[in-house]
Amino acid sequence: MSMKRQSQDDSKSTLDAGSSEDKRRRSLPSFSSVITEVMNMSKVQHFMEPVLEPLIRKVVKEEVELALRKYMTTIKRNCGKDVFACELRSLKLKFLDLISPPVFTGTRIEGEESSLKVALVDVLTGEVVCSGPESCAKVEIVVLEGDFDGDDGDNWTADEFKNNIVREREGKKPLLTGDAFLYLKEGIGWVSDISFTDNSSWTRSRKFRLGARLVDSFEGISVREAKTESFIVRDHRGELYKKHHPPSLSDEVWRLEKIGKDGAFHRRLSKERVNTVKDFLTLLYLDPTRLRNVLGTGMSTKMWEVTVEHARTCLLDKKVYLYYTSVSGPKTGVVFNIVGQVMGLFPDCQFVSADKLSETQKACIHNKYEQICFIDLFFFFIYQS
Repeated sequence: MSMKRQSQDDSKSTLDAGSSEDKRRRSLPSFSSVITEVMNMSKVQHFMEPVLEPLIRKVVKEEVELALRKYMTTIKRNCGKDVFACELRSLKLKFLDLISPPVFTGTRIEGEESSLKVALVDVLTGEVVCSGPESCAKVEIVVLEGDFDGDDGDNWTADEFKNNIVREREGKKPLLTGDAFLYLKEGIGWVSDISFTDNSSWTRSRKFRLGARLVDSFEGISVREAKTESFIVRDHRGELYKKHHPPSLSDEVWRLEKIGKDGAFHRRLSKERVNTVKDFLTLLYLDPTRLRNVLGTGMSTKMWEVTVEHARTCLLDKKVYLYYTSVSGPKTGVVFNIVGQVMGLFPDCQFVSADKLSETQKACIHNKYEQICFIDLFFFFIYQS
């Protein structure tokens, strides 16, 4: 009896298992139906994408803008005036010229091209502010430490600028003399006749800068100060003895390098009536050996080369002189410039420049004409001057 019941139970279990398997198989989609469904979904996505994407972007944009407006409203409510400080119009002063070196005490400060100019510039656009009340503002010129600089060379606070202003030494006159204030006109102002009363050797960097700051203030506008490049200021007495580059013909001979005013070389040249750069060049071209002997052994070969090179940088006029050596027979003229330098020959009414002369012709000039040219021309040039 029990064996029969067990047999019935086993067969029932087998039937149940078979029916479950059949149901699972019927519930699974076929491969072809899966492919068809994927293709249909792809078509829907391709069709809906151009419609949904702009709509989604618009919704996201509106939500972001709304969130930003709420955030800014909250900030303004909590911070009050601090927010408006962030919304100031940003301007800056700017020097439009480089300072022309060298700078001496008591000498007017100039720009490299003309008078020193200051402009009011919009920080964002870089353009000069030529309208509005700020374009006519009052500006003060101050002296700054030569090593004053911002974090990146163009970024500093008003306090940092103020703390780097240089004042005169105790017992001295104000560091700047003249009118240190100017008014902008259409955003640009010209620095008037100002000069230093003291040199820069006593400062920590041994240099100065000029600074410019706005005296007037305008609500809703922040203006950053300006500064020049650093430069050395020397005492005025240094200008009295400085060399000229290039020298001029009328300069006193001690303006040449290696010849000091009232020094040994200067005194020796004066005894030989070589008082100007023109005299020096004339003797150099007519009789260089004599000039070298006048200066003596105290002037080394290196010093001699430096002096001569400096003298030759002198700017000469275009006047030339023609000298004939004989009255009878074929005439051959020698052409000289204002300082006696041979420019060429004039044989048979045809000019031959010095660079085209043969070695024989050059030797002829130096041998045949040397003494007579020196005697006649040297005194002729003295008479002409």
